[in-house]
Amino acid sequence: MKRNLFYLTVICATMLASCGERESVKGISAENLDTSVVPGDDFYRFACGGWMASHPLKPDYARFGTFDELSEKSNGQVKDLIAELSQKQLEQGSLGQTIGDIYTLAMDSARRNAEGARPVLPYLKQLNSLADKSELSAVLAVMSRSGVQSFFSHYVYADEMNSSINIFHIKQGGYRMGDRDYYLEKDERSQALRTKYVEYIEKLFTLSGYTAEEAKKISAAVMKIETQLATVALSREALRDPIANYHKIKLDELKQRVPNLDWDIFFKTIGIKGLEELNAGQLEPLTEVNKIIKEASLQDIKYYLQWNVLNTAASYLSDDFTDADFEYYDKTLSGKEQQEERWKQAVGIVNGCVGEGVGQMYVEKYFPPMAKEKMINLVKNLQTALGERINQLPWMGDETKAKAQEKLATFHVKIGYPDKWRDYSALKIRKEDSYLENIIRSNVFDYEYMISRFNQPVDKDEWLMNPQTVNAYYNPATNEICFPAAILQPPFFDVKAADAVNYGAIGVVIGHEMTHGFDDQGRKYDKDGNLTEWWTENDAQRFQERAQVLADFFDNIVVLDTIHGNGRLTLGENIADQGGLQVSWQAYQNSLKGKTTPEAIDGYTDAQQFFIAYATVWAANIREAEILRRTKMDPHSLGKWRTNGALPQIDAWYEAFGVSQENALYVPKDKRVSIW
Repeated sequence: MKRNLFYLTVICATMLASCGERESVKGISAENLDTSVVPGDDFYRFACGGWMASHPLKPDYARFGTFDELSEKSNGQVKDLIAELSQKQLEQGSLGQTIGDIYTLAMDSARRNAEGARPVLPYLKQLNSLADKSELSAVLAVMSRSGVQSFFSHYVYADEMNSSINIFHIKQGGYRMGDRDYYLEKDERSQALRTKYVEYIEKLFTLSGYTAEEAKKISAAVMKIETQLATVALSREALRDPIANYHKIKLDELKQRVPNLDWDIFFKTIGIKGLEELNAGQLEPLTEVNKIIKEASLQDIKYYLQWNVLNTAASYLSDDFTDADFEYYDKTLSGKEQQEERWKQAVGIVNGCVGEGVGQMYVEKYFPPMAKEKMINLVKNLQTALGERINQLPWMGDETKAKAQEKLATFHVKIGYPDKWRDYSALKIRKEDSYLENIIRSNVFDYEYMISRFNQPVDKDEWLMNPQTVNAYYNPATNEICFPAAILQPPFFDVKAADAVNYGAIGVVIGHEMTHGFDDQGRKYDKDGNLTEWWTENDAQRFQERAQVLADFFDNIVVLDTIHGNGRLTLGENIADQGGLQVSWQAYQNSLKGKTTPEAIDGYTDAQQFFIAYATVWAANIREAEILRRTKMDPHSLGKWRTNGALPQIDAWYEAFGVSQENALYVPKDKRVSIW
């Protein structure tokens, strides 16, 4: 109910526009700087130290940065839109009524506290009544439709070898601690996390009426099954290889590999008809599922399934449940000190349930039509610059360059909001039912929407983010870059700012998204979004050699105490940062052709403004626990190293700030990474 089905790599982005003649322009904000720091020794602190000092970490955040500020603004705008709805007479069953009722249910903690565990107890009781393992297939399907996936995850989306059609995918899953390694590693932190997780399991079951002795028995069963699943699961690094994680098999082979589930019943119950083949992303975990179902006791399996339901439902129950959920997932894993305000939680739920419906209202009020056109023009400018850089690459042959240009030219660009809005009229929210029941009804609505795509052509106009989301993404299966409306506004873009500032901020991150089409994952997809080898063998080898240098560079970074970065996990994002900087710098230089170099503003040259603006995008304060969690799980490097790790690869940065071998961040020219 609250966990994503699959992950798409994302990065914040916003809008750059040509603003014509201005009476005055703004440079970088001097108050964001810490000029006591030498730029070549710690550029992140130099560019962001003032911002960090003036934005102390809030107790409800594990990390708070510049685009978290914008997220807060977007959430406040959505809250205001919902408040406006409450002042209107709304037709029963209308979108406005649906949005308002979900928000009301989410805000009504008094009702949930009075209900306690009652809303979830029927589901636990139903699972406890299972009499035989033969009933599991239908049960797993019903749970999935309700938003609870257990032994494995699954979804319907594009076939990566034939991206024009949607197929069924099964992926590893079934462990809920937060990361596979937390079950396996022997270090002190991992052992402490396992202890806290067991306490969390036992807490939720005792809140649900189980005795302490029963809860201990349940936690032991859950940990045994989840550890089995984690032991055979692929690492996050291994999951980044799309070819190694594609195994298209016939339904008969799935039945042979996992004969202890009745797949005909499973697919019938979830609503899939005519399935003949599917993508089984990771095969060994599926074999382990079969082993668990065969060897584990029925009672232990029932405990495990009950835990999946209870853990997912905790966010929609009384405060003692949500407090326990916060204690483990937010305080223990990330270091947060308190939960975010209830209205923020409620806005998040509304966005999750009827996101495009809210988005339609959002863009009507907050996103002017001209902004979309300006963004489209900017993207074209960045595409031109990337195309120029591809042509100039000394390490890539003409055959591969030609195909790279074809892919670049066919980018599907999405700006602001979808051209066609999703229809929510079939979603029925009933205030007389519990909050949990309505969330389940919303989950079923979304699940059926997903299943309806099966065996249908891929809709390349579908959006995978809501317009009010402060984020962006590149999707290799559709070769698209997407920039939702909420990020296309200040503080990331300012029409009064100097062009160098805007190119350094938004220009780089747009270039970043484009470069994702050519990072270590994206490069394996062709212009149509199919996994295929379109590179010559020599060019692929040269790419890998250069990428390995970047991976090694980030492996050597110490993020906290003795903990190093993970250059392989973050490789795609680091390549995109490096490429985004190069592409946007070239686009900015193109914009100056035939013009006089802009005068310095407040003592900073245009080149200096460009790189300071880039660093400001990543300004943030972060807790030590969150540093450790993100280093373990996040394919993005920490903001500090997206600055101090990326800029030392860029020659123009050295020239702008006079960085020499005497400075701490200096990298010899022959050791700098240059890919795109």
